[in-house]
Amino acid sequence: MEHRYLGASGLKISAITYGNWLTHGSQIENDAATACVRAALEAGITSFDTADVYANTAAETVLGAALQGQRRESLEIFTKVYWPTGPGGPNDCGLSRKHIMESINGSLRRLQTDYVDLYQAHRYDTETPLEETIAAFGDVVRSGKALYIGVSEWTAEQIRAGQALAHQAGFSIISSQPQYSMLWRVIEDEVVPTCRELGISQIVWSPMAQGVLSGKYAPGSPAPQGSRATDSSGGQAMIARWMRDDVLTAVQRLRPVAQAAGLSMATLAIAWVLQNDNVAAALVGASRPEQLADSVAAAGVRLDQATMVAIDEALGAVVERDPDKTAENAPKSRPC
Repeated sequence: MEHRYLGASGLKISAITYGNWLTHGSQIENDAATACVRAALEAGITSFDTADVYANTAAETVLGAALQGQRRESLEIFTKVYWPTGPGGPNDCGLSRKHIMESINGSLRRLQTDYVDLYQAHRYDTETPLEETIAAFGDVVRSGKALYIGVSEWTAEQIRAGQALAHQAGFSIISSQPQYSMLWRVIEDEVVPTCRELGISQIVWSPMAQGVLSGKYAPGSPAPQGSRATDSSGGQAMIARWMRDDVLTAVQRLRPVAQAAGLSMATLAIAWVLQNDNVAAALVGASRPEQLADSVAAAGVRLDQATMVAIDEALGAVVERDPDKTAENAPKSRPC
């Protein structure tokens, strides 16, 4: 397993990071979730990402239980705060001091640990002064409950403002967690250059575009039973934007590119995001332990320029590059 530095910090994380969104506490049973975590550990994955909102806190509980018995110092555990948890009261979401302080305590309790390595703002809070949010994160770091701070799906401007305040408060934001894949490249023009300048790395989610880049969805054909595209509990809605015939046709053109590189399509997709020198890790999930093999195989893979060009030619106009999509997809007000 390859390990990379996270931002300008001294922290190294596994280039393949295990995430439990849409799986633990919802789609799969706890025994299966534990088996997936054990398979990740056996494959050399040391970094694990979750959030309090996943399965309304159940995902943190499942991950905490699955990691019991492991040497804590050998793991990097990440979680996040912003989205509603609990009964969804007026202070059960956002990045106010109240919600951050209460949420970190709840996350630590569920994860059965004294600290998390990385605590992330799951979205930008338009209704809390940024000064309040950053001050609260600084206090979380000084208390030892989180070692580092990151953000998720913040715009370049928001990241720049947050980092300036963080430096005034005596710490740094070291990570950004955006969506990024061959099909979704909206961070490349603004977020990535800003983060390079500010000493921030990307931990990217959905590197396989919700599984579409595996090639298992054929244009004009029904989605395979049991796949994410048939999961009405959440996965179906997330993958819907990619289930167009023009996208699926373009993805099928990647098959010979992957074959020429000696990789599965899934491995090619994850290896592609890791070619970006600002990406520290690709987040992957699994509902079965054997699904991790293709993901882990991407660690350390170097794609040559001809392969990168062939990928661009295969996908053509279906790639989304508009940097404004980050702001467009962000919540405009608190969701509670």
